[in-house]
Amino acid sequence: MSLILSQTTKLTERFERALVYATQLHSNQIRKGSRVPYISHLLSVAALVLEDGGDEDEAIAALLHDAIEDRGGDKVRQEIQQKFGQEVVSIVNDCTDAEVIPKPPWQERKQQYIERMRDASPKVRRVSMADKLYQIRIIAHT
Repeated sequence: MSLILSQTTKLTERFERALVYATQLHSNQIRKGSRVPYISHLLSVAALVLEDGGDEDEAIAALLHDAIEDRGGDKVRQEIQQKFGQEVVSIVNDCTDAEVIPKPPWQERKQQYIERMRDASPKVRRVSMADKLYQIRIIAHT
């Protein structure tokens, strides 16, 4: 990921609404193995997306990238589409690796995710890679 200085992304009230929505969705959630509120992860992923030149839709999708799989499946998918539009929900959909509980085995789930990324749009890849980069940084610092 690289810092792109030639383009400025304007964040509007949509981003603010997405930030509030993400905070509410994940309000009782903490990062695995820590006492850190989950929203810190979402904020970090959104920051990486923006620093890489992502647009507002990508930044909103970064805030919501775990919402479908962790906070309500199709109901949340429909809310995201209604509140933030088709572009955002498409990115979030493509960043979702499982919606069923219990989730399929980790290896199988991640292999299918990697296969899907081969044909994913640049916007989906940016959000997904920001998520993975954040995860790698956390692992490296623990």
